[in-house]
Amino acid sequence: MTIGLIIVVVLVVLLLGLVGFFAAMYNSLVRLNIKAGEAWSGITVQLKRRADLIPNLVNTVKGYAAHESGVFEKVTAARASVVNAVDAGPAAAAKAEGELTGALKSLFAVAESYPDLKASQNFMDLQANLTDTEDKISASRRFYNSTVTQFNTKRKTFPTNIFANMLGFTTDKEFFDVDDAERATLEKPTEVSF
Repeated sequence: MTIGLIIVVVLVVLLLGLVGFFAAMYNSLVRLNIKAGEAWSGITVQLKRRADLIPNLVNTVKGYAAHESGVFEKVTAARASVVNAVDAGPAAAAKAEGELTGALKSLFAVAESYPDLKASQNFMDLQANLTDTEDKISASRRFYNSTVTQFNTKRKTFPTNIFANMLGFTTDKEFFDVDDAERATLEKPTEVSF
């Protein structure tokens, strides 16, 4: 009778250990998935904040260089692309981000031709806000990409890789990367890079 009881106890302990193992694996994937969602939300907040600053910037520059309508249209179209791409995911947002950075570079190049504009307090405030937002986007991008790395690594490493698909984690998360070719330095008096 005691041998049978010992076997039952051992089997129950093994079963509980196995259930605990799967629960811990599942919970760690869920935590990283939630953390990645939270990190992406931080990026979208900053992208929308920047998108809200751009019309004021364009209008300020228009006041000094109204004949540069092609540049304004390019910036406006790139801004709309970023706003629309945010919901399409990190890859689409990164592509739109690169286009907007290039368009803003053109806008600041136009501003360089107008000393009165560069000296305008409104323009300098908008530039400072835009630089601050770009810094926040960069920090949010690093946090998001770090979390995605943790999630993707967890999903692909043994023993989680064996069970991740069964637990509902079937795909890797996308990184939010802007190609080096798309990164541009916005020309400003203080040489701030985006």
